[in-house]
Amino acid sequence: MTGDLRASRVGTHERSTAETSVRARVDLDGHGDADVRTGIGFFDHLLVLLARHALFDLEVEASGDLHVDEHHTVEDVGLVLGRALDAALGDRAGLRRYGDKRIPMDEALASCAIDLGGRGYADFEPRPDPLTGASPWLELLPHFTETFAREARCALHVEVRGARSVHHLAEGAVKALARALREASERDPRLADAVPSTKGTLS
Repeated sequence: MTGDLRASRVGTHERSTAETSVRARVDLDGHGDADVRTGIGFFDHLLVLLARHALFDLEVEASGDLHVDEHHTVEDVGLVLGRALDAALGDRAGLRRYGDKRIPMDEALASCAIDLGGRGYADFEPRPDPLTGASPWLELLPHFTETFAREARCALHVEVRGARSVHHLAEGAVKALARALREASERDPRLADAVPSTKGTLS
């Protein structure tokens, strides 16, 4: 895909291993519709939130070794979804590139800053020690975020302050990520088909 503002911005990716089988499709110019089936109820909920608040149309179908645990499925969905987003972004010409949002989630305040600049990096705070026996999502959500960022080739920083519920921490983080992604991936009419970088490329 080129930077033509009329071009379709849809990306797909599939991956199968001995542990998981994952397929994802992302339409950046959708309406927030989601068809998600991972076998993990709370993860499905978070992915639906991601689509709704980013206004992406999202399809994710995954099967994995849930008899072991949820780690492989969550990780590989992050990988496949990140690659699908990377494909949908194409050469990233004409994008706003940066997004920065703060989202209140009851007592929690979540923020996310993102750069679709072609380099993968993620920082997620707070990151409590999962070995304390707390909710597994204290490990799974940061790991998903890191895998997604690496494969989508974006740098993102997520921080949640004041959360007294893992549910609120996770929902707030995903909503902030979604809103920042929506902003960063929007077309900037002033850029037309120019790449938003002094290097002339984001590949």
